[in-house]
Amino acid sequence: MKSAFLLVLLVAGAASAQTSSLKNHDTDAPIDFDAARIEVRDKENQALLSGDVKIRQGNMTLDADSVKIFYSRPVRGDPSVRRLDAQGNVRLVSPSERATGRYGVYDVTEKQITLIGDVVLNQGQSQLRGQRLAIDLDSGRSTLDGASGTATPGKPAAGGRVSGRFVVPPRNPSK
Repeated sequence: MKSAFLLVLLVAGAASAQTSSLKNHDTDAPIDFDAARIEVRDKENQALLSGDVKIRQGNMTLDADSVKIFYSRPVRGDPSVRRLDAQGNVRLVSPSERATGRYGVYDVTEKQITLIGDVVLNQGQSQLRGQRLAIDLDSGRSTLDGASGTATPGKPAAGGRVSGRFVVPPRNPSK
């Protein structure tokens, strides 16, 4: 019983020490992209990027097979990106983590990133697996659910589990 309690303390300590480097990410920074093809649907305020899409904003990159960009256009001035929907081989990279999934939504307005479907989150040597990852860009808080369906606060959606491994650094390097 005592060893189980110690394990819980070690895991909790490792989890709380890992805050996303995307905390306070500048969602107003320019969004650069590179793709094989772009189709602009100006009447719908959308742009479709396809073919090994690479998107960069500040210290964050988002790669996918295709990305749909939703924007609004003020009467005067440049369009304002509201949301990016990524599909196929989605990969999110920041200075401290890498996450992959089948689908991704970057809600620029709400400052939220969500990856869905066979999600893998790596921070250093630690790795977590689940079905839905949500990252709050203001706080840097990440939440990983075992099922991609709707969950109630504090309770994951039925039908899935989260798994992973926290690598805990040695506490006393002299031993």
